Amino acid sequence: MTAVTGQEPARGALAAVRAHLSPQLALLYGMNGTGAVEADGAGARLRLSDGRRLLDFGSYAVTLLGQRHPDVVRAVRRELEAMPVSTRVLGNPTTARFARAVVDWADPDRLTKVWFGLNGSDAVEAALKLARLATGRTRVLAVEGGYHGKSLGALAATWNPRYRRSLEPLLTGVTHVAPDVSAIPEAFAGPEVAAVLVEPVQGEGGVRPLDPGFLRALQDAAHAHGAFVVADEIQTGLRRCGPRLAGADSGLRPDAVLLGKALGGGVQPVSAVVATAELYRPLTEDPFTHTTTFSGHPLGAAAGIAALAAVEELAPRGDRLAALLAAGLEGLARRHPSLVTEVRGRGLLWGVEFSSAPVAGHVLMELGRSGLVVSPCLGRPEVLRLLPPLVATDEDAGEALSVLDAVCAAVPDEFRARAPS
Repeated sequence: MTAVTGQEPARGALAAVRAHLSPQLALLYGMNGTGAVEADGAGARLRLSDGRRLLDFGSYAVTLLGQRHPDVVRAVRRELEAMPVSTRVLGNPTTARFARAVVDWADPDRLTKVWFGLNGSDAVEAALKLARLATGRTRVLAVEGGYHGKSLGALAATWNPRYRRSLEPLLTGVTHVAPDVSAIPEAFAGPEVAAVLVEPVQGEGGVRPLDPGFLRALQDAAHAHGAFVVADEIQTGLRRCGPRLAGADSGLRPDAVLLGKALGGGVQPVSAVVATAELYRPLTEDPFTHTTTFSGHPLGAAAGIAALAAVEELAPRGDRLAALLAAGLEGLARRHPSLVTEVRGRGLLWGVEFSSAPVAGHVLMELGRSGLVVSPCLGRPEVLRLLPPLVATDEDAGEALSVLDAVCAAVPDEFRARAPS
């Protein structure tokens, strides 16, 4: 494997980012990496161009299986040597096997149909399109605080005004409902609803698990009004939150589940809409209603098959890590009450809320310098996400908690002065 080494390649990489991508990204990458860039990764660890090694408890939930999980890498290599792309006019057996594997994994008695994309926004767009076609309606309900992507259709369902404001009007007919049972009846008043789109745990929205009673009431209202329920599990599914699907613990029985991020095993970009036959009907009647060139591409399909198997094999490890993190983060909040206002989460998805966005930004940068990568929350900048991989050891978890504790202890007084008394 060819790796980036030394500072000269890092300077060149950051210069190229500055010139051709974004000066702000170059500044951010340079600060977070202290002038270094990524070189390679294995398991729960990354290596930077200056030789430093970091724990990867971030990567926006993609590396649930860590970096370069060997089973996934082997599967992709085999497919690469056989047929990396499909003709799209002939059937591909790897894609077919992946479709069967996803259905069998998710809910083979109800969710029997699948559409493949490359990222979460792809899956959201496909699900909304199917719901509108299947019902003949145009209205969609989403939940305040939710995040569903930044393509124009998905963005209409995303709550954060920061990303919506300059692009409006977006997809018409999207209403955001407060995550409160009392708000549900009014939300369904007016034009008939085609679909309800909801995250069981809002990831970008600050790692906020939605109340199970609200989720069930929202589902019941949707079905009573003839609307489809679409569970966005792009970040929370695949045992990231413990069960195969996070909504299962809340009694959700959605008409479609959206999967992504970790579905490609951290090796390939893959997403999926796993749906009932009723919701999927428009594609059954005309498979060309919604297509993309790389839908179900063989490399991604091979990665996905291996990833599903690896996730199930590592599920007990995830339960162990979740318990260690829960206890450790609760202790962190007790030790730093002027900085940490709340910790919350499930399984291997945890949010640490700080007293302000500047405090969280400072901690984020210092964590990287101290050997730990975590992810910020775009919708709640005062919250940092810990997203450890299933392959992390007890020692890795202990190290991450120790680094976080030490960084919090070293936060300068000027940041502490902003904390509430």
